[in-house]
Amino acid sequence: MPARPAQAEMLDFDALDGWMEDDHLAALSSFLRTCDLIDQPDWKPICALAADVPKDPASARSFFELFFRPVVVGQPPALFTGYFEPELNGSPVRGGRFQYPIYRRPPELQDGVAYHTRAAIEAGAIAGRGLELAWLDDPVDVYFLQVQGSGRIRMTDGTVVRVGYAGKNGHAYRSVGQEMVRRGTHSLDQVSAPEIATYVRSNPETGRALLDTNPSYVFFRKIGTLRPEDGPIGAMGRSITALRSVAIDPRFTPLGAPVWIEKDGRRPIRSLMVAQDTGGAIKGMQRADIFYGTGKGAGDAAGTVKDPGRMVLLLPIDRAFAMLDDD
Repeated sequence: MPARPAQAEMLDFDALDGWMEDDHLAALSSFLRTCDLIDQPDWKPICALAADVPKDPASARSFFELFFRPVVVGQPPALFTGYFEPELNGSPVRGGRFQYPIYRRPPELQDGVAYHTRAAIEAGAIAGRGLELAWLDDPVDVYFLQVQGSGRIRMTDGTVVRVGYAGKNGHAYRSVGQEMVRRGTHSLDQVSAPEIATYVRSNPETGRALLDTNPSYVFFRKIGTLRPEDGPIGAMGRSITALRSVAIDPRFTPLGAPVWIEKDGRRPIRSLMVAQDTGGAIKGMQRADIFYGTGKGAGDAAGTVKDPGRMVLLLPIDRAFAMLDDD
């Protein structure tokens, strides 16, 4: 159950910038992917009705307006970032340029219990135990695959292996970008995923040590059930959708809830998305990570997003009024 908010404000739908122009049918399709997984009683009848909504944008918009109320939780401005599913080159065995492993979950790993740090694992703490899931050709790709939490790896024989999150080592995520700012190598406005990657590749020894300042480490599993057109698996165990799924802090935003996104910046977004994922760096009420899709183009778009705006939850009517009464 999400935590009680420090501040909540109910809005009318006409107060949502761009609401009328969005594709609500696309949002409904994303909502239906995970709606049945929400186990709260006030969601169940809404999810049952959602499956019977006529498949046209006007009916989808009416559905959301009839059964939900927009609620701003916390104090804007929000912070929006972006993530994506990388496409990488790899090998099932070590050799040639493929020298950097990603690991499956060690059997002794316990959720919530501190395990080896990133630095220790990179130094070989679990090497040689047969836990290597694949070998990549770039240590920076290994790091950012862990940040994204899923990816597609094209093996040397041409096959594509989908990998997804299988657990982490129990250490809190620490921002490498903030560490760069602390060290004085970059200013805050210079830090982005592409800039971090460029810096580490240009300064291999210093760069690898920089990455090790983030002690958190992610383990993976192979996922053989996804079609090529499916997005990666999110925190709810279902495939997520480009520009319709967001990662949120589940302490404040219910997983599965529709979320109206008003992202400002160079490429503004006014769109209804669904809270279907989480992330180690996604903390706070007005905080969301937008899923941009798969591949280099999605990575280029997602990697520079660090924009303000407003995030508005769509909550079942009774729940929305109850939140205001508790405030």
